[in-house]
Amino acid sequence: MEQPDRIFLRDHVISAEIGAFQSERGLEQRMRFNLTVDLRDSVEGVDDQVDRILSYDVLTQAIDTALADRRYDLVETLAERIAAEVLAHPRAARIDVSVEKLDRAPGALGIRIIRDAGRVAATGVSGQMRVVVWYSPTQIPEGAVAILPSFPNLPLPTGGDRRRIRLLAYDQAAWSLASDLNLEVASTRTEIEAASLQGRAVVWAPARMCFDAPEAGDTDDTLAFWLADRLGATGVDFSMPETHPLPAAPGGLTLPIGRLQPKV
Repeated sequence: MEQPDRIFLRDHVISAEIGAFQSERGLEQRMRFNLTVDLRDSVEGVDDQVDRILSYDVLTQAIDTALADRRYDLVETLAERIAAEVLAHPRAARIDVSVEKLDRAPGALGIRIIRDAGRVAATGVSGQMRVVVWYSPTQIPEGAVAILPSFPNLPLPTGGDRRRIRLLAYDQAAWSLASDLNLEVASTRTEIEAASLQGRAVVWAPARMCFDAPEAGDTDDTLAFWLADRLGATGVDFSMPETHPLPAAPGGLTLPIGRLQPKV
């Protein structure tokens, strides 16, 4: 029988408060995490594209998400929660999780569980991303934000694939805006989702995700709504004056549309 491809996280040590005994309350202790994930599909043929694989960030973020949600008495409960978070990803088929306490005995005390996808549903903390179209300087909303620069006012070469050229122009604008705002550029869904789970803002360079997605269009509003739909975003904001009407979301897409007042 052919063995599945696997990714893993080894010897990941984090300090946190955990434990059922009174002596463990109000006191952080070191825990060691080891995760091995069987993939649904082989990594053969992914063509070095990060959005076609299960990112290693999914493993570390599952641990962070589980620990952020609550205080645990049992490492068994924590291990179950981590497994559920990873298996919520469509590329994960099976997971082997071990959680060890390193400060309760001369050695390590812990649990190892193996779970298949679909056995446990993921619950709790999830990323909440908002999409902002940047027409003019404004206050960046707190939390996770994907910022799309407005289409740059510059001459474009004639001929060729006009849509591809426009998307590349957006990428140029993204790198320039990211420098101005001191933010990172995100060009893949994996990078944006990582920013969402970490609650931080990034500037979106859309070309890589949109070259082969003609339904995304090539204008500020179509790109913003397309990304919001893909991410399950909490809303789309446009940084434009009151005198400019807000774009309407395409049919079938229902989400809040807001206006960010530009700085005077």
